Amino acid sequence: MSATVKPGVQPILVVEDEPSVMAFLRAALERSGYPIVAAASGVEALKLLEQREFRGVITDMRTPGGVSGADVHAWIVTNRPHLAGRVILVTGDTVNEETVALLNKTNAPCVEKPFRVQQLLQVVEQIFGKAL
Repeated sequence: MSATVKPGVQPILVVEDEPSVMAFLRAALERSGYPIVAAASGVEALKLLEQREFRGVITDMRTPGGVSGADVHAWIVTNRPHLAGRVILVTGDTVNEETVALLNKTNAPCVEKPFRVQQLLQVVEQIFGKAL
């Protein structure tokens, strides 16, 4: 876990197990003024969500450790309902029937890999608001 958070500003929790994708997400978000806290798995994300508040969550659909992005979303709906509308799912697998079903079930916005920085930031601003 790593954090670069300004005092008084809630960070975005970013859940991504691929180091290169996490580096890309971190650079894009932090350069645009969004502080983040990184989690390499859904399990780590749930621990962080239990411990503190976040502005929102960006999570890969598939993460190691048996807790998927959809599982993280379900936990948020049950335990942090005020965050339920502040989850962005990321996936490179939108042709898989299971993934499509999960995306439909969550009703959360999805950013499909590979994506461009501007595409990501547009969705982030729409869901989380402008960076402070």
